[in-house]
Amino acid sequence: MNSSMQLWSAVLLLCLASPASGETGGDWPTAGWPESDPASQGVDEAVLQRLDAEFASGKHGYIDSMLVIRNSRVLYEKFYQQDYDAAFQAQEDRRRGPYNYYDPDWHPYYRRGGLHTMQSVSKSVMATLIGIAIGEGKIRGPDAKVAAYFDDYAAADQDPRRAAMTLDDLLTMRSGIRWDEETYDYTDSRNSAAAMEASQNWTGYVLSLPMAADPGSTFVYSSGVTMLLDHILHRATGQHALAYAEKRLFAPLGIRAYYWKQTPAGETDAEGGLYLRARDLAKIGLLYSRDGVWDGRRILPEGWVAAATRPRVVPGPDAGGWRYGYQWWLVPYAGGAQQYAWAGVGYGGQRLLVVPEYDLIAVVTGWNIFGTPALSADYALKVLIESIRTEP
Repeated sequence: MNSSMQLWSAVLLLCLASPASGETGGDWPTAGWPESDPASQGVDEAVLQRLDAEFASGKHGYIDSMLVIRNSRVLYEKFYQQDYDAAFQAQEDRRRGPYNYYDPDWHPYYRRGGLHTMQSVSKSVMATLIGIAIGEGKIRGPDAKVAAYFDDYAAADQDPRRAAMTLDDLLTMRSGIRWDEETYDYTDSRNSAAAMEASQNWTGYVLSLPMAADPGSTFVYSSGVTMLLDHILHRATGQHALAYAEKRLFAPLGIRAYYWKQTPAGETDAEGGLYLRARDLAKIGLLYSRDGVWDGRRILPEGWVAAATRPRVVPGPDAGGWRYGYQWWLVPYAGGAQQYAWAGVGYGGQRLLVVPEYDLIAVVTGWNIFGTPALSADYALKVLIESIRTEP
């Protein structure tokens, strides 16, 4: 047994043998979030109202909701009505289906109901499930070689670099597999993610691509890599992400309303197919801010949150101070002791921001795919931190 496996085995035994740690008090919103006025939680409501007014005016394009939570209490929540039928009608792409971003039955809400697409925030949830599986001893740990998980697929080539690929390389988007998700829009078939979504077997599509770099050497944002994580979870536990999440994540947190797309091959669309309500997405943020503990029960193994939210990778020369962890973005902010907020970021403007230093969680949803840039997470974070006045 190598040192990493010994470490994760020791973590698992500790979690089973000792009381959960990481609680900081406050109410647990399993059955629903308690509410409070902003001032009583040390937040300047006028600052939040200013951001609300910007969203309502259309300054930031199509914004659907805004939710602000501090100290486990909802302080501010707003919804904005958008005429997506009219917006979609102007588009040339009239196809229907779950991967046409201009189909109002699928985007931004599932079947026009209350569940909002999370897009790539789904990746942060997928990584969370990997952490849970490691805590259960189903997966050895981040340094585990992953080639054996894909022995049910024929390799695209005999490139020896494939054998060196680890779970850590996948979690940090450094697989080395050739991928291009940024040159072309997600509605363009030349986009690697769009090509994958048009295929019948997503995992097979990703594994059919050649290697372009040594694993662990180069950050390349890849939705395909997240699909490989779902395949690993299935091989390790017998369940894809949706089934695994239902009992081990959603049920303990009281998340009862959700939808997660399935691929043609029956995989969970772990890279972008999750739909949630904002208040339920915020529960996942709270789980992380409480070190993986929920109401006295340890959901994530001790040490996972610190590992997942450590700024491991500089995601390119234009990162602007952003860093990347285990399928989580790390967004820098000024004026505090902690350097980074933890962020789930999704196409069209899905934003989950977690600032443990201030016990602050915010969720913004939107659907800016019509030429208007999606909400800047840097700007939203700046305003939210500006609203913090005092400790309650």
